Amino acid sequence: MDGGFNSTEMEYIRKHHHQDSVENQCASALVKHIRAPVPLVWSLVRRFDQPQRYKPFVSKCVVRGNLEIGSLREVDVKSGLPATTSTERLEHIDDNEHILRFKIIGGDHRLRNYSSIVSLHPEIIDGRPGTLVIESYVVDIPEGNTKDETCYFVEALIKCNLKSLSDISEGLAVQDLTEPIDRICELLIRSG
Repeated sequence: MDGGFNSTEMEYIRKHHHQDSVENQCASALVKHIRAPVPLVWSLVRRFDQPQRYKPFVSKCVVRGNLEIGSLREVDVKSGLPATTSTERLEHIDDNEHILRFKIIGGDHRLRNYSSIVSLHPEIIDGRPGTLVIESYVVDIPEGNTKDETCYFVEALIKCNLKSLSDISEGLAVQDLTEPIDRICELLIRSG
């Protein structure tokens, strides 16, 4: 997992994305820089019960029980993908560190032993609060597929989800009248 990441991204990956993979699995991490503050982006990501808020291939989600570690969600997948349902378990959620981990434990698809970690990190983009999103995964390579084919498919889905997360978050951020950091500092210095 060192393909094209800068030193900051690599540091976060090492710290928060511990995913051991074995020979018949593929694993990687993807990053997305979003022009929206962490609290706004996290408000979408942390909703394990509503992945359809930003995941375009999810049509419906039902959570059994309370929303806590071990909770299961039944996800209906939109047509066009080689699946219709997925059963997923919330493995970890941390509102302070902005980390969510889930595992796919069932469904009618070929993503066996799929585990995902999403972490959000504050950054400044064009003088405004932004978010670095890192999503890592590990998954079994299905029989009849190569490692490259499996990674390509999973990464295409994740890239689509991250682009949607970015578009929605940035759209919501535009509605916010947040001043650039430089302007806030200037106003604070003037007000003494």
